[in-house]
Amino acid sequence: MTNHPSIAPPLSAVDAPARLTLGVEEEFLLLDPETGESLPVADRVLTALLGAARKQSRQEFRHSMVEMVSPVCADLADLRAHLITLRRAAAEAARSAGAQLVAVGATPVHESHRTVPDEPRYHAMSRRFGPVAHDPAVCGCHVHVGLPDRELAVQVCNHLRPWLPVVQALTANSPLHDGVDTGHASWRSMQLERWPSIGPTPYFASFADYDATVAELVDAGIMLDAAMVYWYARPSATYPTVEIRVGDVCPGVDDTVLVAALVRALVATMVGQVRAGVSAPRLRSCLLAAAHWRAAHEGLDGRLIDLRGGGARPAWDLVEELFTTVTPALIRHGDLSYVQQQLARLRRDGTGAARQRRVIARTGGDVRAVLDHLAAETTAG
Repeated sequence: MTNHPSIAPPLSAVDAPARLTLGVEEEFLLLDPETGESLPVADRVLTALLGAARKQSRQEFRHSMVEMVSPVCADLADLRAHLITLRRAAAEAARSAGAQLVAVGATPVHESHRTVPDEPRYHAMSRRFGPVAHDPAVCGCHVHVGLPDRELAVQVCNHLRPWLPVVQALTANSPLHDGVDTGHASWRSMQLERWPSIGPTPYFASFADYDATVAELVDAGIMLDAAMVYWYARPSATYPTVEIRVGDVCPGVDDTVLVAALVRALVATMVGQVRAGVSAPRLRSCLLAAAHWRAAHEGLDGRLIDLRGGGARPAWDLVEELFTTVTPALIRHGDLSYVQQQLARLRRDGTGAARQRRVIARTGGDVRAVLDHLAAETTAG
C-alpha cells in the first residue's frame, strides 16, 4: 500500500507521445519453504539486496512482504528484462534469509506475525484502522502510465472505470486463505474491501473536484493523507501519471507484462477519447462495485458484468472487446504481437488462480505444492 509515483516521471511533450512510459510495482510474500507460513524477514531481505536491486526495492506494510519497483520503460522487452532481474534478485535475497519469494495475491496459509514495521506512518495506520490494518498480507501489481497533466489523468480515470473489472479478472491470483480455496479467484480483492479508501474510483468533474474530495476525506479521518488514496485508478500525488492498482500480483513475468501492455494501451485509448470530447459513462456505484466483486469471484472462468452493454457475459467476451478497443494503441506502441501471443497463452493456461486450482486438484489439496509451483513461476523467464 505504498505510494511510489517516481517510477513514471512527467512528460515533456504538450501532447501524449506515441509511446507512453510505463513503470510497474510488484509486491511479494516471504514464506517459510517448509510450512508456507509468512516469515517476518523483510528487513533481512532488503539488506541482502545489492546494487540496482536495492535501489528498486521498498519496505512494505508487513514484515513478510517486499516490493520491487521497475525503472521507467518505454519498451515491453526492457520492462520484461527488468522485472525478471528484480524478481530473481529478490528471490536470492529471500533464500539468504531462509524464505521463499512467492508472487501470490493473498496470504495462502495462517499468518502468525502481523505486526507492522516500526515507522510512525505505519503505527498511525494501525491506531486509526485497528484490526483491519493487521489483516493477513496481500500483494498487488500496480502499473504507472505517464501522462502530461493531472486534469487529463482525472478524465482518463473516469473513462477507465468500465474496463477495470476486466483488468482485475485478468490478474486474479489469490484463491487461497487459511489453506483452503475461498471460492474467489481474488481473495485479495475481498480482503481489501475492509479499508475505507480502497475501491472503484469515483467519477470526478475535474482535478479540482478530485483534490477537494480527497481533502474532505482526509479531514473526515477516512485517510491519513492524500497518499492513502487507494482507488483502483488514480492520478499520482507527485507526478502527472495514472496508476492502475486493481490487480493481484501476477504469478509470472509475462502475466505482468501483458497486463502492463493492456493498461498502457487502455490509457492511451482513453486519452484519445478525452481529447475527442467523448463523455465518460456515468456508472451507478452499486453496479460498478458489483462488477468488481464479480471479477474477483470469477476471474476469467465465469461471467462478468458488462458495464457498457448491460447484463452478464462470458469473461473472455469482454477480454476480446477490451483487446479490440485498444488494438490501435497496441499497434502504435509496437505491442500487438506480444499481447496476442500472451492472451492466447492465458486462454490456454488460465489465470494464476486457475493454475493454482489445477495444482490443488492434481495433488489432492497439497497447498505446499501450490506454493512451490508459484515460487517457480515467480522467477521463471
